[in-house]
Amino acid sequence: MEVPAGIQVLIAGGGPAGLAAAIELGRRGVRVLVIEPRSTVSGDRPRAKTTSVRTMEHLRRWGLADRLRAVAPLAVSWSQDAMFCTTVLGREITRITGCLGLTPDRCDAYAEAGQQVPQPLVEHVLRDAVAELANVTFAVGWSLVRLDQNDDGLTASVRDPEGALHQIESEYVLGCDGAASPVRHAVGAFFEGSTDGRPNFSMVFRSRELAARVPHRAAIHHWVLDPAVPGLMGRMNLHDTWWAMAMGVSAEAGNADPIRLIRALIGPGGEDLDIEVVSTDPWTARMLNANTYRVDRVFLVGDAAHLNPPWGGHGFNTAVADAVNIGWKLAAMLAGWGGPALLDSYEIERRPIAQQTIELATLNMSKLSTNFADPLLDGDGPDGDACRAAVAVDIQAHKYAEFHSLGLVLGYHYGPSPITVSDGTPAPEVETSVYTPSARPGCRLPHRWLPDGRSIYDRLGPEFSLVIVDPNVEVGPVIDAAERIGCGLTVVNLRDLGCDADELAALYGATLLLIRPDQHVAWRSVSTAISAVEIAEVFRVIVGR
Repeated sequence: MEVPAGIQVLIAGGGPAGLAAAIELGRRGVRVLVIEPRSTVSGDRPRAKTTSVRTMEHLRRWGLADRLRAVAPLAVSWSQDAMFCTTVLGREITRITGCLGLTPDRCDAYAEAGQQVPQPLVEHVLRDAVAELANVTFAVGWSLVRLDQNDDGLTASVRDPEGALHQIESEYVLGCDGAASPVRHAVGAFFEGSTDGRPNFSMVFRSRELAARVPHRAAIHHWVLDPAVPGLMGRMNLHDTWWAMAMGVSAEAGNADPIRLIRALIGPGGEDLDIEVVSTDPWTARMLNANTYRVDRVFLVGDAAHLNPPWGGHGFNTAVADAVNIGWKLAAMLAGWGGPALLDSYEIERRPIAQQTIELATLNMSKLSTNFADPLLDGDGPDGDACRAAVAVDIQAHKYAEFHSLGLVLGYHYGPSPITVSDGTPAPEVETSVYTPSARPGCRLPHRWLPDGRSIYDRLGPEFSLVIVDPNVEVGPVIDAAERIGCGLTVVNLRDLGCDADELAALYGATLLLIRPDQHVAWRSVSTAISAVEIAEVFRVIVGR
């Protein structure tokens, strides 16, 4: 492969974080090279399975949400439940419904429902999208060897699939290269945090007959509470492929007889089922956050910057949000209208969110199948009934927030940030299970469906957007200020779109809002008179100057 000249951003790592960053940058005209050591995306290990409502909103913005849903084996309408049981074929103890934003019907709070889909399928959709961007080169089988940087840019030594070394110069580097991150090591950044000591053993297997034997209503998760082999199981497709996880099982014990573990999770009645093990994957949960996300012109993104336990399904989605955040900011710098505070804001905005996510996932990990397992759960008579009732109450009390976390998924906010203009109102409290819409600067613009059936997000532009709530406001000074700065500005007049202006004025608490490229509020005003001096200062702040 011929390395193109004039690379502006080199992305090390072509997993979800690197692909998302490449799409965010590539759609903005930035010349990008992505190097990815893996020649193919293996479908044998599902890894992440939850694409959150917020990530789906980004996919919608890129025109990819429907593409992903088209390849997802489990439609949102199939199930929205997590079921807790003695074994997969055994007694159902309780279930948590309406999980993970999997709403079959349209919801006012967000533009896209969540989607259960194995990570390899997400990567295939993102790879196809990257291939459509003429200014993005995707180098498969290439890996980083060395990275040097100076005041003017960076030089990366990269090895191609044949073993030849290439010197690649770029203005910026994104380390999207996973937990082991050669980029993180190259710039001297390091992880801080801890590792959970308990082993886990994940498996993917095929069984043509299992689905017909399951006596329960459909569920995206089966939490198995058998004290002998506590764990989880779920479907990867509606044909024959399943994922399973045994808790407290070492790599040695798991690899010795994975079929035994799978049969134990399935439970009595599944002894004669056909089972083919596709893959095994021992792992331990890690709660790690990098000491810094930026060293000069190098930025860490996704697993290279932070790792959290999988409980709640936040890791992959946090990585995509990182990529979006740094992507539009680098594009603004390279386009000439962004200032240095944009790049300073990346770590300031994203590192606390990653820490919040780590803490939430760790809290979710405090109660797992092992904590609810009890031999009496499968017993008959009053003792069994009492045990099942008590455990059901305990599960609802301690696991509900794991599956209902829109307060974090949609309610996280970038405040304080050097590129938002505070309006003096207090930062909203983030309640994990309750999303309270807020248009305070730093928050995601509260979503609404428009009278024409489209999302308000569909009306926002690729750079900044001016949302006019009160049509009596003179917006000329805002448009003039954007022209002087040189950033794009899309004007969205809600009255012209047939919206209930009074309802939206109450929701947004403003007459005008400036929305960032990532759909977060940069500034809002309650005035009907905007001075040229005031708005010039606003733009100076929000573009990082």
